[in-house]
Amino acid sequence: MENGFENPIYITRPLLPDLHKINERLGKIWETGILTNMGGQHRELEGKLCEYLGCENITLFNNGTIALMAGLKSLDIKGEVITSPFTFPATIQALEWNGLKPVFCDIDPVSMTIDAEKIEGLINENTSAILGVHVFDNICDVKRIDGISKKYNLKVVYDAAHSFGSIHNGVPIWEYGDLSMFSFHATKLFNTIEGGCIISKNSDITDRLDMMKSFGRNSDVRVVDWGINGKLNEVQAAMGIEVLKLVGLEKEKRIKVSETYNSMLSDVEGIRIVTNADMNKSCQYLVIEIDEDRFGKSRDMVNETLNSGNVFPRKYFHPLCSDAEWYRMDYSKNELNHARVAAESVLALPFYGSLSSEDVEKICRIILNC
Repeated sequence: MENGFENPIYITRPLLPDLHKINERLGKIWETGILTNMGGQHRELEGKLCEYLGCENITLFNNGTIALMAGLKSLDIKGEVITSPFTFPATIQALEWNGLKPVFCDIDPVSMTIDAEKIEGLINENTSAILGVHVFDNICDVKRIDGISKKYNLKVVYDAAHSFGSIHNGVPIWEYGDLSMFSFHATKLFNTIEGGCIISKNSDITDRLDMMKSFGRNSDVRVVDWGINGKLNEVQAAMGIEVLKLVGLEKEKRIKVSETYNSMLSDVEGIRIVTNADMNKSCQYLVIEIDEDRFGKSRDMVNETLNSGNVFPRKYFHPLCSDAEWYRMDYSKNELNHARVAAESVLALPFYGSLSSEDVEKICRIILNC
């Protein structure tokens, strides 16, 4: 086996701006004495994100999970929501916190997003919405989902945690559905340490979310709606302003990293590269799918070999949300075959701009020689 690394290689590294720039912004925060409640840093970040993403209606939150919870509540969704089991638990937990029942739909085996061909068969009188997940920035079949939603009068929400800044068929992905949630967690390319946002084409939804994230209070500080404390604080916002300046260059670097992975793995029997990287994508993850029968080693065997070489990829998403203890009995009857195969075969490899070509080649050799 290829010799391992002296220092650990993790799946990602947070994008960190110049500390002096952060200290300058902290100085401004200290001068105002405003640490939260939509201060100057918050307002500046909102404006810069609207400009970067080409949107008008954005609501910043302290994390993506709270953002998704509030987004679902803002649409007054009831009953059942059709969604994917192949996602991070927060997607399903946001439904739970709203008293909504997730109905799991299998995924497309290529894109690993919800299989739009199977959605209609799960719709009944209790269905109120579709919650799609853009997995590894592979975009859902938004056109087909839009048609289904109009046919059955359903709301459409997208968990776009992996898809910050993505353009699909020439259109920003936030333009699809009723609203989209984006995550600004430290593991994401654009981060505010913790954070997230909701973008909608409907300004009324944005206005409602602005109240909801601040305890449901209006400008007179009266509680007039459902509420939660979901505010992004000034330190998080300051971080985001400076990180946003670095996103373009970081994407260019990640595209070069992906090219090295592709050159070494794309023609290997039994390995499929699930993601692609270009300037219209989020460049968030570099994911491979391993076919044990054709490659000769399972995903778990490859993962263990990489770990022994001091490389730490991630088995996204394992186990499936539908196989968690609180769902297993209710949903074991569902046909989720493609989702289960993906959960057992997908591996997200180390992927960040400062990862050298030599290190990527070494990682690939460990995989090929395991």
